[in-house]
Amino acid sequence: MPKLLASPYLPEPVDVDMFNADAPVRETGPIGILMINLGTPDQPEPKAIRRYLGEFLSDPRVIEIPQFLWQVILRLFILPRRPARLAPRYKDIWLAEGAPLLVWSQAQAEGLQELLAGQGHDVRVELGMRYGNPSIAGALDKLKAAGCERILALPLYPQYAASTTATAFDCVAAHLRRQRNQPELRFIKRYHTHPDYIGALASQVRGHWEEHGRPDRLLLSFHGLPRRCAELGDPYLRDCRETAAALRAALDEPAVPVFMSFQSRFGAQRWLEPYTEPLLRQWGKEGVGRVDALCPGFLADCLETLEEIQVECRDAFLQEGGREFHYIPCLNADPEWVEGLGRLAVQHLGGWLPGRIAPG
Repeated sequence: MPKLLASPYLPEPVDVDMFNADAPVRETGPIGILMINLGTPDQPEPKAIRRYLGEFLSDPRVIEIPQFLWQVILRLFILPRRPARLAPRYKDIWLAEGAPLLVWSQAQAEGLQELLAGQGHDVRVELGMRYGNPSIAGALDKLKAAGCERILALPLYPQYAASTTATAFDCVAAHLRRQRNQPELRFIKRYHTHPDYIGALASQVRGHWEEHGRPDRLLLSFHGLPRRCAELGDPYLRDCRETAAALRAALDEPAVPVFMSFQSRFGAQRWLEPYTEPLLRQWGKEGVGRVDALCPGFLADCLETLEEIQVECRDAFLQEGGREFHYIPCLNADPEWVEGLGRLAVQHLGGWLPGRIAPG
């Protein structure tokens, strides 16, 4: 007969012998890596774009004005008009497999999975978009279903900004907040000067120059940010400057001056300067012959690179007298960058991977 223990703290008597039995083996499952990017409409159609913009522009970390006022502006003036204007631009860049941002981000995730598995690591990689599909919540649920008790969040934003990295972390925490059994988490905040990131960018530029020759100037165009955000303490501007300085040093090409600018302004407030398109117009008027442009803050090509830089900014430069404009693509599925992602991930998985000790 089993010995039973009754207690006012237990709902029913418990077999005492069960406490003396060997504890069952706890399966930890694979290590999860959640790769995060911004997101994209599901289709290059006004309805899908409206749905995507509604989610994206409703994030208070993206638009930092009182929401009760902003939602009126968004619902009455922006969402009824802007999606129809954007649809042709999305159609122009759409790939057979889907949106470029999604296609290239997924390729990076699959490349990282294959690389780490080939090194013998028991790792599961999932891609989640902050807005749209596949969602961060869905990616986390897949990692949980795979048995991942440890998850590394790896945003595809080399430079930190509250409107990108922080809101992605917010989304991860909001989803896990509803779970009783939460996984152990690590977050990568930035890697804007990581040697593998800078090295892959430098190789991308050198490869373009070997094929097309060198330009008069190299322009590094980063996504813009309202100036007020930087004044309130957002470190994004500093991160961008440090990336530009590290890439300039890695290229070591004194004959090609390197400049930086900011693109994709939205609204009437003042953003980080100089602005990309006006700067290119000025250079065209000054007689600058050839400009090469690279967007280091984007790891996957998207509307902001393929349409805004490669088309609109190119046309602006040529219209003002510039002779030649080259857009250097993002890293996308570049093998050197995928290997760099692998080293970055392994570095932040110290102590989780067998045989590796976390740095002290």
